[in-house]
Amino acid sequence: MPNHLTNEQYAFMKYLTSLNSDKNRGTLAVLRRGLAGKPIEDLNLYRFVARKVPDDDRGTHRESIYYLLAALYALQPESTDTGNFGSHMKTVAIRRNDTEAAERRFTLLLNATIEDLNTPLRQAVMMLKQQELPVNWNALFADLLHWDHPEKPVQRAWANSFWGYERPAETENANQSADNQ
Repeated sequence: MPNHLTNEQYAFMKYLTSLNSDKNRGTLAVLRRGLAGKPIEDLNLYRFVARKVPDDDRGTHRESIYYLLAALYALQPESTDTGNFGSHMKTVAIRRNDTEAAERRFTLLLNATIEDLNTPLRQAVMMLKQQELPVNWNALFADLLHWDHPEKPVQRAWANSFWGYERPAETENANQSADNQ
């Protein structure tokens, strides 16, 4: 899945990252409160988000993604330019030494529709925050814009990052070499 954002969407991300300072703590607090429900339904967020949503995205399913992303960013503003959300969740599972719990949450996230994504995504971002792990916000934004694609390329890419190929242990390779002689 390509991580492609339009210039306007990159500008939105630049705006969000500009909020990550002490002077914007109040703004971030308002944005975080949007996570109590559906962020697009919280009219308090509009004064910070609406003017940053391009006209082409207004009134479409994409508009709600701007509000969700702003609220999630306010929850965990640390960012990275690497990985996707699947790789982030894999790191959480490893650090917590609790693959089963992370896997359950991640599976719920993968199966959510865009309309039902708020809660599982908020919980996953909270797990990242608790582990002091950054989020690739540009990639997440691009992925959410393609979330409801019928072939589910975003979910497959995340799943492949989370449950990536495990190479056989070196001892297994050595045993197979010995058996073949």
